[in-house]
Amino acid sequence: MLIDFLAAHITVKRRNQFEKVLNSRTRYLTVVLEDIYQSHNISAVLRSCDCFGIQDVHIVENRNRFQVNPDVALGSANWLNIKKYNQKDYNTVDAILHLKQKGYRIIGTSPDGESTLLQDFDLSKGKAALIFGTEKDGLTPEVFKYVDESLKITMYGFTQSFNISVSVALILYELTKKLRGTKIHYQLSKEESEEILLEWIRTSVRKSELIEKEFYKRNELG
Repeated sequence: MLIDFLAAHITVKRRNQFEKVLNSRTRYLTVVLEDIYQSHNISAVLRSCDCFGIQDVHIVENRNRFQVNPDVALGSANWLNIKKYNQKDYNTVDAILHLKQKGYRIIGTSPDGESTLLQDFDLSKGKAALIFGTEKDGLTPEVFKYVDESLKITMYGFTQSFNISVSVALILYELTKKLRGTKIHYQLSKEESEEILLEWIRTSVRKSELIEKEFYKRNELG
């Protein structure tokens, strides 16, 4: 098995850590960032996604390009599946339709009075894609033609918005904590876990492509 062949080049402790983290990973919740322009905010979001066990992050690039600040992200991007949408001038709808095809409910984040309070959000209705917009303008109006529900965080001060990275962290903390306390099957499938484990081992092994060639060469000879 290729995983075992490559894993011989990392420590047992490292592999055990990978498997432990994978056991807590989820695709039941996913995060979508719409045209975020500050690299430190994007990087902080990636770090939060990794910390809370979110495996997939969807990056919509309309006017702004995705950039990671390594001092903020601390390598978190290496352990996430990041999908970019950047083929058009406006890519948000493509991202939403892709996620809907994958069975996700589209959840907009907005302080609007009609939005569901974070603590009242019902996870049992199915997988959820949480969409976050820029701090200045929020989500683009087009998003709300497709959302299944909007979500908001209760606030008590004069300032009625959080920094986007703070909003993501607060929402993920609340929802992942609630999710892990339910009977919902949120973990990755065996096939998904093995696919990600292989990628993580590749990331950790120097010249992994040469080792893989040796693996396939041995199997052909065998």
